[in-house]
Amino acid sequence: MKHLALFLSLAAAACLHAAQPNVMVFLVDDMGVMDTSLPFLTDAEGKPQRYPLNGWYRTPNMERLAERGIRFNQFCAMSVCSPTRISIMTGQNAARHHTTNWINPDRDNAGPQGPPEWNWKGLKTGDVTLPALMKAKGYKTIHVGKGHFGPRDSDGADPLNIGFDVNVAGGPIGAPASYYGTEGFGWLKVNKAKAKGNGDKKGNAVPGLEKYHGQDIFLSEALTLEAKAQVAEAVKEEKPFFLYFAHYAVHAPFNSDPRFAEHYKNSDKSEQAQAFATLVEGMDKSLGDMMDHLEKLGIAENTLILFLGDNGSDAPLGDQHAVACAAPLRGKKGSHYEGGMRVPFIAAWAKPDASQSCQKQLPIKGNGIQDQQAAVIDIFPTVLKLAGQEIPASYTVDGRSLDQLLTGAHDDSRPEAFLMHYPHSPHRTDYFTSYREGEWKVVYHYFPTEVSEGSHYQLFHLSEDPFEQKNLAAAEPQVLKRMMLSLDEALIKHQALFPLEKGTMTPLKPVIP
Repeated sequence: MKHLALFLSLAAAACLHAAQPNVMVFLVDDMGVMDTSLPFLTDAEGKPQRYPLNGWYRTPNMERLAERGIRFNQFCAMSVCSPTRISIMTGQNAARHHTTNWINPDRDNAGPQGPPEWNWKGLKTGDVTLPALMKAKGYKTIHVGKGHFGPRDSDGADPLNIGFDVNVAGGPIGAPASYYGTEGFGWLKVNKAKAKGNGDKKGNAVPGLEKYHGQDIFLSEALTLEAKAQVAEAVKEEKPFFLYFAHYAVHAPFNSDPRFAEHYKNSDKSEQAQAFATLVEGMDKSLGDMMDHLEKLGIAENTLILFLGDNGSDAPLGDQHAVACAAPLRGKKGSHYEGGMRVPFIAAWAKPDASQSCQKQLPIKGNGIQDQQAAVIDIFPTVLKLAGQEIPASYTVDGRSLDQLLTGAHDDSRPEAFLMHYPHSPHRTDYFTSYREGEWKVVYHYFPTEVSEGSHYQLFHLSEDPFEQKNLAAAEPQVLKRMMLSLDEALIKHQALFPLEKGTMTPLKPVIP
């Protein structure tokens, strides 16, 4: 991450502004692959298969976007938020950039036996980041919504420090204190605390939206208005833009969005589950509004949209390790199961037109489904390649460009592997590493518990058992050993940090059976 300043100065001098495509990364917080009316999972013939949850949620604009592009049904993210967000910014797996847990804004939350040297401070000024490289290529870089790149009083607390020209509402917090403008998105609570002499703690109040305080407006709508204004300003300035639009929705607290509450009232689900569904629909409206805005500005043909979630679902439905909130997948946000790290991903030109030069450069299959595995680390090289921006030669990127996958074809040169390393606690699953390679997945638990069936090892054959119901660790010892060797090799390659042995400062590394 050194020498970025020199690289950027050279890149800026060489950049060409003509006909550069715009990019919008539309990131939804805590949205899993099943939190949508758009089916991502497929049947034996590779066709979309609807499940009951697809009938519960309403996301017509996700459906609209998917018709224009391609959706992935094996797209993986880290199972908690900050690691994914920094992976998008850097193109590196969390095991390498060492922000392996969500960042508590106010204290180091490594966990009792977590690695003390983990990267709690997150991103720093001068780091190689996607917005910094896009800025060097002549792009206006816009951040709207949730940041969560570093704790308070760190560089990463302000997106302006990591390459963004504009920051609206981004800070160190991972969730809003309130979605309601009438509550100042949480500032009303802060002001009441100050009035009672309880200091100046900011808590989880959303920064930078004072103009909406006291208004009857929902946070998702306020952010959308701001994003639209920033895009219009970039067009006025005749500059290509990189918009990172990161919704606070659908993260807790599950405040019901009154615009959509009637759609879910007559159901057998809890009030919290109904509120969660309104957050999903409000996010979807925002996506549709942005798509309409791009068309109104006449730039839809030249704008790439990448839609995704940052980790598995956190819907308030059922047990966190069961088949419930991500049914038929098992588990949820923070867990070692697929429900914790499988997320929706859609790539599309906002308005497909094969005659456009940018779309010739990056053709995307319409209404397509890609079943080859990919991950959040792939966004970094994909966007930079489209923008014509080189990556510093000395910089390590774990992701690979999605170019070929976006056409609907398979890319045999890509290793179908995904490493998820979580050497922390407390969470839904503590101190674990999972590794997917082809049709197999192994999970190593550093401290066996009831969740891990009392064993260090869980082994699943995802082709035959996609919903992780049968642990084959005992039945397939040779496969287990092979997968554990691959897991160990991946951890070494990424220079991963490990939890500590109880009562010591000794790193606890995986044991190969």
